[in-house]
Amino acid sequence: MLESLVTSKTRVKLLLKFFSHKNSGYLRSLAKEFDESTNSVRVELNRLTEAGLLVSEEEGKTKVYKANDKHPFFTEIKNMVSKFLGLDDLMERIVKRMGDVEKAYIIGDYAQGIDSGTVEMILIGKNLDQEYLEFIKSKTFEKVNRMVQVSILEEDPGTISGILVFGA
Repeated sequence: MLESLVTSKTRVKLLLKFFSHKNSGYLRSLAKEFDESTNSVRVELNRLTEAGLLVSEEEGKTKVYKANDKHPFFTEIKNMVSKFLGLDDLMERIVKRMGDVEKAYIIGDYAQGIDSGTVEMILIGKNLDQEYLEFIKSKTFEKVNRMVQVSILEEDPGTISGILVFGA
């Protein structure tokens, strides 16, 4: 769906990254996270910034980008991304009811902007309620017609390639 509206895969990844949660990022980390060249990421960051969808600020020598929540289409884009991911409700429920969720990542096809029908997630946290997770996964399938696969890790290994949708 989203990839048919936005033809650049890098731009889709950036929109998913910045509009799925209050994420921020800088050029090199985004290029590494998306497994893209810094040039292709830079081009799309510049386009999205020129369009007013992203804002940037200097942190030392690093330019950090984030979604422009003052843009007139901010809410619409955020809603579109949430619907594309089909996880806005799921994430809210998981974070509130699962226990001490520190971070949540979307990995796999959805992190690449591809609607394959299976959403892969990694949750980082300790003593998470696995029984509730199984319940919410089946409810998500009923609601948005997408399978959800979730892996739980107690600590973030720092090597997860995907989109951080909760946590910092």
